[in-house]
Amino acid sequence: MISIVFYTFLSVIIVSLISFIGAITLSFKFHKIQNYLLILVSLSAGSLFGDAFIHLLPEAVEQAGFTLSVSLSVLAGMLLFFILEKFIHLHHQDISDSKKISSVQKSTHHHGYHLGVMNVLGDGIHNFIDGLIIAGSFMVGVPIGIATTIAVIFHEIPQEIGDFGVLLYSGMPVRKALFFNFLSAITAIAGGAVGLILGSSSEAFTTMVIPFAAGGFLYIAGTNLIPELHKECSWKESVLHVAALVLGIGIMAALLFLE
Repeated sequence: MISIVFYTFLSVIIVSLISFIGAITLSFKFHKIQNYLLILVSLSAGSLFGDAFIHLLPEAVEQAGFTLSVSLSVLAGMLLFFILEKFIHLHHQDISDSKKISSVQKSTHHHGYHLGVMNVLGDGIHNFIDGLIIAGSFMVGVPIGIATTIAVIFHEIPQEIGDFGVLLYSGMPVRKALFFNFLSAITAIAGGAVGLILGSSSEAFTTMVIPFAAGGFLYIAGTNLIPELHKECSWKESVLHVAALVLGIGIMAALLFLE
């Protein structure tokens, strides 16, 4: 149990530190960042698909069989992440609307500040759930926990860059944006702690959280990440996206050797 606690907290701390990736983007031009972001999105999608199909779903079926409870847990994961993504898309729509308003009306500071606060809250909830999932994965097995942590990290990098941009747009100074982005990120540590407590007190938690995580990962990869890769891509970019997607799946497959 001690090793599980160590691996869990080490993983969620690393995931939390990813929030500082936003500061690195300040030294690059936006169009260069955007090109690399799409490759990272491809890698993220591949790792999420790979973790769901290669690690999480097989483990869930091995634990409980291909039962209705497994299917419902997968659907619950998809539903919850759908709600979270709806929340995020509402922010993006607000940003788009406020940009239109700003062309006519100069003062949008209050509106922008509201976006920043809501982004921090939404990201905090998302990261808390990531912590729960990571803890539940380590409760099942260290290799599955490592695979899930890597998948979460790959997803967090492009997401944190985007979140940092929203906070800057809201009018926050760079240091304040970094602080609040990190504040929302460390909720993963709280999620990890709660996950360890629930996992040690209830076997049902680990049985439920694995297919739940698979559903969430499939939703994020299939509906949020993959569509981004179909927007205005040349043949060269498309080949790079496919290669990064396959690489992400390959990394998850390679982790089978840890078991």
